[in-house]
Amino acid sequence: MYTHRDALGPVDLAFTDRFGGVSGVPFDSLNLALTGADDEVARAENLRLVLEDFAPGAALADLHQVHGARVHVVTDEPSATRPEADGIVTDRPDVVLMVRAADCVPVLLADPVAGVIGAAHSGRPGLAAGVVVRTVEAMRELGAESVTAWIGPHVCGACYEVPGAMQAEVAALEPASRATTSWGTPALDIGAGVRAQLHRAGVEVVDVSRCTRESSDLYSYRRDGEGAGRLAGLVRLRRAGVNP
Repeated sequence: MYTHRDALGPVDLAFTDRFGGVSGVPFDSLNLALTGADDEVARAENLRLVLEDFAPGAALADLHQVHGARVHVVTDEPSATRPEADGIVTDRPDVVLMVRAADCVPVLLADPVAGVIGAAHSGRPGLAAGVVVRTVEAMRELGAESVTAWIGPHVCGACYEVPGAMQAEVAALEPASRATTSWGTPALDIGAGVRAQLHRAGVEVVDVSRCTRESSDLYSYRRDGEGAGRLAGLVRLRRAGVNP
């Protein structure tokens, strides 16, 4: 169910893999996509299974992701309507923040001392727009000071081929993202770009990533196209007295 799971003080976090769910071929089995050709009932059950295992009884706050830089702040009970955003932050305990990906970079963030957490979804457009930096800024507005970020699975620079003009456009905004594929063509390393942005923002980075395209236990749109499901990054701040 998880490609990585961790805890830092009162903060729990995890990135899912594709195992432990109920979806059939080709989405087998823990597809956490909001939409797509996979059975809606199976997708709902997959989400229930993950939340019950990760943080039973906690509320879910997730997003309708649009490849932008808007950050949603959860100040009350999460709304039943998903906001259009690619970053989400809160200082409320027992709220699971979730972002989904299938080659883009999922980032989980926390300041366990201040009691502030966040999550961001950064693909190529989000990297160019600086969504992870805006997410960090929103956390600091809630009182975060010492922020740690975990970078989850995403397509690597050696696998993410793009047209030369697109590479030049993005690299002009974030030079660390310039890369070359393993077969010698222009590429982008969005993970390297996200790491560079986080470092400049004064954030400690824990990189637990693997390449989604190269890892059959992870979902990859680059590899599988419309047959790709979605993995998720999840983070929550535990209420006082709740054990990990």
